[in-house]
Amino acid sequence: MRKELGQFGPQAGMPELLEAWPVAVGDAIARNAWPARIAKDGTVHVHTADSVWAFELAQRAQEIADRLAVPKVRFAPGPLPEASEEVVREVPQPTAEEEARAVELAAGITDEKLRESVQKAVRLSLARERHGRPF
Repeated sequence: MRKELGQFGPQAGMPELLEAWPVAVGDAIARNAWPARIAKDGTVHVHTADSVWAFELAQRAQEIADRLAVPKVRFAPGPLPEASEEVVREVPQPTAEEEARAVELAAGITDEKLRESVQKAVRLSLARERHGRPF
């Protein structure tokens, strides 16, 4: 099948690229930038949600190209695929020990709202880490 697709030139690598993209760049970038085509020289052209995303990602172009194992990545504003239904991920619940650790770590914060925010962040971070999904 790859041999047959190979007759279409560099575009034959799009399925693999599209599969690798979210893993290589992460969820936040994948929601705002998506590969559009592969040029004859192997450059991956990526559409972004707007020019700000294009500019920011251009600063990381070599890093992203290395992760994708492609020679070059270029970013420009353009149409993105329609967002599929948002995947609802189960938020891990902190254990009593994680709750206590969060209270302990935030205890020195005098501002009540800030202390509560830090405790929440620490609780979630500890719970996610236990499930192999650290922040």
